[in-house]
Amino acid sequence: MPVAVATWGPLVFVHPDAAAPPLETLLGSVPASVRAGGLDPEGLRFHSRVEYELQANWKVVIENYLECYHCAVAHPGFSSVVEVDPTRYRLEASSWSSSQFCGLRETPRGPGTGTSYQPSGEITEGQFHFLWPNTRLNVFPGRPNLSVGTAIPIGPERTRGFFDYFFGEGVTEGETRDLLAFDDQVGREDRVLVESVQRGVRSGVLGSGRLLPQSEQLIAHFQQLVRRALAD
Repeated sequence: MPVAVATWGPLVFVHPDAAAPPLETLLGSVPASVRAGGLDPEGLRFHSRVEYELQANWKVVIENYLECYHCAVAHPGFSSVVEVDPTRYRLEASSWSSSQFCGLRETPRGPGTGTSYQPSGEITEGQFHFLWPNTRLNVFPGRPNLSVGTAIPIGPERTRGFFDYFFGEGVTEGETRDLLAFDDQVGREDRVLVESVQRGVRSGVLGSGRLLPQSEQLIAHFQQLVRRALAD
């Protein structure tokens, strides 16, 4: 069967519809943002894959990813490295993607934050991009790195996925190990959050809620895409 295939850096995207829109339409401004942040994806090499399974609906998982209002409380290690204040944490939405940008903290927080990761290198700004419907692209501050992964629904309250990690050729094993441990810590903290939210959803106690117009605008954009897809 014919399929549509396109590449970006070390990544290969496959669409089962040979007449699908070009990959550039989906990626939008993401490649330009990544390059402007100091990362050349052509110089990246695959390092490893981490798989996961969560007891939560895939939309809950994506919505958690699309806001960092919870970061200051839920991710002390992450918040000790990058600036998560809503006035400095930049959010951008386009047709098929949502992006978050955060710079390094001018004054790193002290011990007790749960992380030893101290980024230094070419990448001075964190970038976290969501591609509709379920793909995430992450660039952490520090040496050249990229992680990409999906959130695949395997049931109403279960999500399975993976993250593939790529690093620049000059990145040392120690630098790689520190970043992987840093991201793993954030992932374990997010697991607690999304599975707790799913238990709340299951209870049926809360029929609806309100979104923060600034900090949760990307969630609103995602929900619009979900409604549009379900209406087709």
